[in-house]
Amino acid sequence: MRSGFALGLALVIGGIGCGGGGGGGDATEPDAPAVAVGADATVVALDGEHVYFGDPNRRTVDVAVTFPAPELRYSRVTLRLGLRCPTGGCDWWDRLGHLALVTGDTELELARFITPYRVGGQFEVDVTDLQRVLEGEQTVRVFIDTWVGPGHANGAGWLVDASFDFVGGVPSPDPIAVIPLWAPQRVVYGDPARPIDVTATATLPDGLTGARLRALVTGHGQGNAENCAEFCAKDHTFTVDAETITRELWRDDCATTAVPNQQGTWRYARAGWCPGAMVTPWSADVAGTAGARTITYAVETYENTCRPDAATCGGCTLGTGCNYDGGSHTEPGWQQSAVLVLLR
Repeated sequence: MRSGFALGLALVIGGIGCGGGGGGGDATEPDAPAVAVGADATVVALDGEHVYFGDPNRRTVDVAVTFPAPELRYSRVTLRLGLRCPTGGCDWWDRLGHLALVTGDTELELARFITPYRVGGQFEVDVTDLQRVLEGEQTVRVFIDTWVGPGHANGAGWLVDASFDFVGGVPSPDPIAVIPLWAPQRVVYGDPARPIDVTATATLPDGLTGARLRALVTGHGQGNAENCAEFCAKDHTFTVDAETITRELWRDDCATTAVPNQQGTWRYARAGWCPGAMVTPWSADVAGTAGARTITYAVETYENTCRPDAATCGGCTLGTGCNYDGGSHTEPGWQQSAVLVLLR
């Protein structure tokens, strides 16, 4: 699978024009305009938006949002996300969710979170690097992978709040453009017939001081060999031409960082996430060398021998068998997205 996507936005930002394309995006550099500092502002995107499964299905909700005018600079932009319980109570289970900008069928993931078990929570994440896409008229999407709603015995979903705090000033370095690499997607892990092949390209202009890879990666699926991918620590590698960044994806601070007093297994360490917490973006500085760049994503070698088409089924955990049942045994995979932020 060769990944990448077109974000249907034509961006001319900080003197650099940037557009996504199949397998990444390109940027060109006309004369840079003068930098203008924006006034402090708070933009409310969601105010008690009810997200639930039902009729109508509101697992995904889109809203129109007016962000500050293009070209203004902010020393810090903070996303504040709140989850509250509707009448009927919060969803009993931990669910994958995200906030994204959307154009047509394309998403640019701004932040990812996992809901707590049965309680609400307040979270924040630094999105200063993404300020060049938080401009003008946009469509913001909230998605939560919930399967409950009004009248359900296991809760009525979630009420979601989201606002962006903009603090005027010029950041250093200055994020002048965002190149989408690949949209949120789940890649299967451990099936030899479906190897991970995630690649994008981007063309960088002259005049940059650097670039920053910003990715969101979390592991999901359980009952497999090594209880992957939710409960297995594996090395993940991003390569930008000759630059290689490898990290073990594992989060073992859930007991002290996630929303307290939940139900369920929220204290357990997991592959890059905790129930009731924001997912920490994977941020890595790379060279801002002008010209075409190739970006790839790979994961440590692993075969899930606990799968329906395995030559010999073995290594299953949690007492599962080889067939995926959608409950205790689900196919292992990595949910991930990435952008490249251009710096000057």
